[in-house]
Amino acid sequence: MKIGFTGTMSVGKTTLVNQIIDLPEFSDYIKRTERSKYLMELGIPLNTDSTLKGQTVFLAERSSELLQPNIITDRTVLDVMAFSACSTSMNKQEKSSFIKLASLLLPEYDYIFYLPPKDIPIEDNSVRETDPIYRDLIDSTINILLMEHKYKIKNLIRLENPQTRLQDFKEAIFS
Repeated sequence: MKIGFTGTMSVGKTTLVNQIIDLPEFSDYIKRTERSKYLMELGIPLNTDSTLKGQTVFLAERSSELLQPNIITDRTVLDVMAFSACSTSMNKQEKSSFIKLASLLLPEYDYIFYLPPKDIPIEDNSVRETDPIYRDLIDSTINILLMEHKYKIKNLIRLENPQTRLQDFKEAIFS
């Protein structure tokens, strides 16, 4: 299966992926976690400064993940779409065309799990944006995109409660 987690920054996506990959049922899965720090070191602008070229690199990474038969990833094409939509460096036409192209990859996922930011503090990892207003903007954009593209997503599951996310994930996958 191709399993992706979507959500704004600092909601526990990577933590959850790391817990899941340790489960015996997922021993033959490839784990991919976001490489923002590496990409930032390459000079690729992130967050509000992200450019069309930068977002294309992020989309290429998400696309390459979808070439794997069994993948668990802490970001999805949907996240790339949201960050593109919120970019101040991309113009309206670039955003629209890019999001339309990226959305064509959404049906590739067997599951997309959405993690909301409710009651989760922002952790500063020296890469991610720590502005709570920007965090909320990305979250609301993800939710808008989920509604606009829900017909392209096979299984969309919301993991609302941070304390039960791993159990809720298992129930969704194994039931």
